[in-house]
Amino acid sequence: MTPEPTEERNVLGAPLEPCGTDPVTGFYRDGSCTSGPDDLGRHTVCAVVSADFLALQRDLGNDLITPRPEYGFPGLKPGDRWCVVAARWMQAYQAGAASGVVLAATNERALEIVPLEALRQYAVDVPDDVSSLE
Repeated sequence: MTPEPTEERNVLGAPLEPCGTDPVTGFYRDGSCTSGPDDLGRHTVCAVVSADFLALQRDLGNDLITPRPEYGFPGLKPGDRWCVVAARWMQAYQAGAASGVVLAATNERALEIVPLEALRQYAVDVPDDVSSLE
């Protein structure tokens, strides 16, 4: 069940932008890293997954590669955008296997777990005017 539309914000303080529709991502499968009370894992980081990130997740018991059609999950390949659990992204960051991050599509709720500076290090959507990142 998708939450009522609210003005969710990204980690830069602007309106949350879509993360990905091929495959359709998000806890609510709406293409966005929106989060609500039933999203206990906080799928709030819009990641551009890499082979290293996917391999680490599989090794940790979070297989994001294998398709699970019964859950509407196509399986991911490097380069896919996916709303990942903030704690899982942080775990990968600490292990040296973090994926790229789309800051404009990463929910501000991710900041409860992941420092903005860590996300910035892996940002793949750095604006021309970086003063907005300060």
